[in-house]
Amino acid sequence: MSEYIIIIRNRWWNAIENKKVGERIAYLRVANHYTREVLAELIGISPKFLYEIETGKKGFSADTLYKISMTLGVSSDYILTGRVRGEGINQGIVELFDESQLRRIEDILQLIHDIAAGDT
Repeated sequence: MSEYIIIIRNRWWNAIENKKVGERIAYLRVANHYTREVLAELIGISPKFLYEIETGKKGFSADTLYKISMTLGVSSDYILTGRVRGEGINQGIVELFDESQLRRIEDILQLIHDIAAGDT
């Protein structure tokens, strides 16, 4: 009985994670000014399959993940988790902003740092 519950939880969890991953891919696709058709062609899958990925209806292979991440200019980690690993901010994310937006982001981060350090 408990094995059955674990399988249901895993399917539920996978559905939630697939949806989040798909939303990140769709967001990055739009931010990079790709149509679904163009991105699908660039990574070698059908637009229908890309739609199913973006809506969380289907998972995908490591090879497809690699192609998506390289084309969208972000790490596979970011696509899967929404977090950037390593030092600094992933360049693919930085490129989504213009110079004035980046200066505002730096100011906001400085404020957050100051508040966390108790400097305000």
